Amino acid sequence: MLTQRQKKILQAIVRQYTSTGQPVGSKHLVEQLPFKVSSATVRNEMAVLEDQGYVTKEHSSSGRVPSKLGYRFYVDHLLDPGAVTDNDLVVIQNSLGTSFQKIDEIVSHSADILSDLTSYTAFTLKPEQAEVHLSGFRVVPLGNQKVIAILVTDSGDVESQPFTLPRDFDTEALQAVVRMINDQLVGLPLVDVIRRLNDDIPARILQYMHGADGFLELFDNVVSRASRERFFVGGRLNLLGYSTNQDPQALQALYGLLDHNDELSHLLSTGSSDDDTINVKIGSEISKDQIMDDYSLITAKYNVDQYGKGIIAVLGPTRMPYSRTIGIVNAFRQELAKRLLDYYRHYYDS
Repeated sequence: MLTQRQKKILQAIVRQYTSTGQPVGSKHLVEQLPFKVSSATVRNEMAVLEDQGYVTKEHSSSGRVPSKLGYRFYVDHLLDPGAVTDNDLVVIQNSLGTSFQKIDEIVSHSADILSDLTSYTAFTLKPEQAEVHLSGFRVVPLGNQKVIAILVTDSGDVESQPFTLPRDFDTEALQAVVRMINDQLVGLPLVDVIRRLNDDIPARILQYMHGADGFLELFDNVVSRASRERFFVGGRLNLLGYSTNQDPQALQALYGLLDHNDELSHLLSTGSSDDDTINVKIGSEISKDQIMDDYSLITAKYNVDQYGKGIIAVLGPTRMPYSRTIGIVNAFRQELAKRLLDYYRHYYDS
């Protein structure tokens, strides 16, 4: 159990180290502490913190740096979330105030803004897709046996995919299938559309055409893309700027993680809580994979009322300014929720 003095010293060590990146010595700490104490007393308290695993030395004659345990204690017990500066708030509001045509554009752009504000790698996930419904499906001929399948949802999203028809394909039968799909599936949640694709729809399509596999694959691909979770990544290259492990294989594995939607989904979902609290995971808490040992992940959910909840996250070094970063994440999710709510209301009211 740490004393109040030890807590203040640990707090000062973390703040100083995350600010400068330099090991913290007792002489400098004496000037930073909110109470008068001798340098010898500070050295003794730092030795206690080291014995208990909260700080460590990079070498025998250096000052102390926080350990993973020290960061964890700081975040859980000593952190004062920093107020967002007026400049940061203006950047957030102005960047999200531009005109967008699709939800994906807003959420994708948000990842870039959050990355620019923090200088770290940022992730944004659009509001959950469970209640999105199919609004319509069309197949438009492009010539030379080529068509494009277009799917529209009631959230305003549009998915499309080109497809080349076999030369003997009956285009009239294709249009009949499209009409049947709209009659049977429009208005259903996308999760139910996917279920019907594995249930009765294949048999219905066979009433109009032989060999329905190609068309089913086309339609299934478009529906799956519309219903999947959408993660956007901003500031990928920022990982190179603060990685202490320059091993090419480790960096390749880390970047590979950003390109696998399922792994990224698991990483961010386990990092976010069900309530409105901001979650901080440090090192091995993020993943059992050692490539995350020197990183911290800050995640938060944003609430767009009846339209669902999304996730924003920041991945940075364990030596990040937690107070400022958490403050930015909190302010950003509030502004993003407002912007998306305005978009949804405009879309449904228009």
